[in-house]
Amino acid sequence: MTSPAAIPQSLSRRAHALRGHVLRMAEIVGQGYVGQGLGISDLLAVLYFGELRYDPKQPDWPDRDRFVLSIGHYAIGLYAALAEAGVIPVGELDTYGSDGSRLEMSAPETTPGVEMTGGSLGHGLTQSVGMALGLRLDGKPSRVFNLLSDGECQEGSTWEAAMAGAHHRLGNLFAFIDCNNQQADGPPSAIMGIEPIHKKWEAFGWHTQRVNGNDVEAIAAAIAAAKGIADRPHAIVLDTLMGKGVPLFEQREKNHFIRVAPEEWTLAKRQLEEAGR
Repeated sequence: MTSPAAIPQSLSRRAHALRGHVLRMAEIVGQGYVGQGLGISDLLAVLYFGELRYDPKQPDWPDRDRFVLSIGHYAIGLYAALAEAGVIPVGELDTYGSDGSRLEMSAPETTPGVEMTGGSLGHGLTQSVGMALGLRLDGKPSRVFNLLSDGECQEGSTWEAAMAGAHHRLGNLFAFIDCNNQQADGPPSAIMGIEPIHKKWEAFGWHTQRVNGNDVEAIAAAIAAAKGIADRPHAIVLDTLMGKGVPLFEQREKNHFIRVAPEEWTLAKRQLEEAGR
């Protein structure tokens, strides 16, 4: 039996492995949404190796929990998790971003383990509300876990979905808001301010928590606390660091989409290995 103390260490090792997969994919194509993939690896480790109910051999198993990636360009992180979980072959990661690959830079729902085609922001939570309500009406115990971004909270459709989720008291719906303070044109505070974001979710009737999104123990504890409340949907605001685990990328002023010189991938991998010791 695994001791409770060993669980966070196991999840941290999984998160480190996911970051390694992210760098592997990005190095092959020489670019990508690397900062986002590195930043959400801790959440994905907790979900795929500590919380989600799924069958790697049957990605469409009807009673599975659903993970909905609203922010489709974070796909590099999701692919890493799907490979580590055995849903897709690890070797397929080498095709990321290539012509004809199932692993497009924005995740398509034709890829095993991908529930919706993301990319056009503001649609993930609306679909998640529909999934959660449908599952409840069907009497299924499955839950829906939706990852959206701080910039996505600038979309009006996100808040329409938030109202609907609270109205229907969807206790089987979990929304994770990745607050990495970076979007394509700069920090959200300079584009359209969203803070205090956790108070906004509270005002919309959601059970809300805000935690360090790069701490597997904090994430797992927040999910555990949420599961004790069945009459409201759950919003867990994650404060994350873009490029987490690789100082070369953590320190970049603009890291929404990363391009670096070929020799810098070697440095990035070395820094990640040192961080994992």
